[in-house]
Amino acid sequence: MKRRNKDLKKLLKQLGQSIVFWMIAMALFAIFRYYGLAEEEGIFTPAEYSFSRALSMFTLFGLLIGVVGAFIEFVLDKYLSKRVSIGLSLIIGFLVYLITTVILSTLVIEITNLVYDMGINNKKGWWIFDRTFWAIILYIAIAGLVLSSIQIANDKFGKGVFLKMLFGKYKEPKEEKRIFMFLDLKSSTAIAEQLGHLKYSQLIQDCFYDLNEVVPNYDAEIYQYVGDEAVLSWPYEKGLSNNNCVKLFFAFKQKLLTKKDYYTNKYGAFPEFKAGLHGGVLMVAEVGVVKKEVAYHGDVINTSARIQAECNSYQVPILISEKLLKDLISDDFFSTKYLGDVLLKGKQKKVNIHTVITNA
Repeated sequence: MKRRNKDLKKLLKQLGQSIVFWMIAMALFAIFRYYGLAEEEGIFTPAEYSFSRALSMFTLFGLLIGVVGAFIEFVLDKYLSKRVSIGLSLIIGFLVYLITTVILSTLVIEITNLVYDMGINNKKGWWIFDRTFWAIILYIAIAGLVLSSIQIANDKFGKGVFLKMLFGKYKEPKEEKRIFMFLDLKSSTAIAEQLGHLKYSQLIQDCFYDLNEVVPNYDAEIYQYVGDEAVLSWPYEKGLSNNNCVKLFFAFKQKLLTKKDYYTNKYGAFPEFKAGLHGGVLMVAEVGVVKKEVAYHGDVINTSARIQAECNSYQVPILISEKLLKDLISDDFFSTKYLGDVLLKGKQKKVNIHTVITNA
């Protein structure tokens, strides 16, 4: 049930974004193609078919392709993103869009002929030699590439970060209050020796794919992947909200447990992760020219990493700083246990740390 709700939520979000994008894109096409081009050859002749009719026709087309496009993207992302390369996925997507465009164009022409009594040709195979149709296909291909590029950039930099970079928010270092989680595979050296580098890499791929299934439900951002370690981050209030920063760890753990048979059958090993959590104020800045990215600098991120490294010493799966724990909301979902104060590597003052135990 939770899986279905999550898929439905994701589909509805994609549906809204897709409809808005394609309605605007096709309305712009109507403007570019027809506004002020009275003598141009096209579907319409100026005496009979006004620009307003062209605009309504292409806006309707944008609505339809937005709806169908959202379902196409959802299916491709769900069933192909893990199995094929980005390039092949784009090619498959283009071919599906081509077939969809033929069908939707025929439908829109039929509706337009009925509403406006327009004699536009929509007989079988009408689109093969129709120059306007192929102009639309070229435009859709370019617009689709723009949309895909935005989505890829958003995946690369994290939710909302791409737009901030686009508008230059991090050109100069900015102060932010954030929570960080360092998530690391337990017994990674032993597992790597057991599996060999190919199988081990596939295991890490599977684990992080499952992590990505969980992350959106808890408003987390994936900052980095470093080997078998993932670094997650939240704006401070989002991480505290509903105790997202803690609940994500247990949700990921549960996700892996539901696929225990899959992992043990495929790899002969079941992956378990350990995590360290801390939060506070640090600096964020855009760095680099080639392979540009947003980087975080400060004691918060270093302390988070050091706390995670103490999990082995205390034989617990998760550790959290007392400073962050005090800001969390009291919750029946979990309880905590004080483990003491530790002098973390590279620090002069000791840090109080706690482990978190789920009550579910």
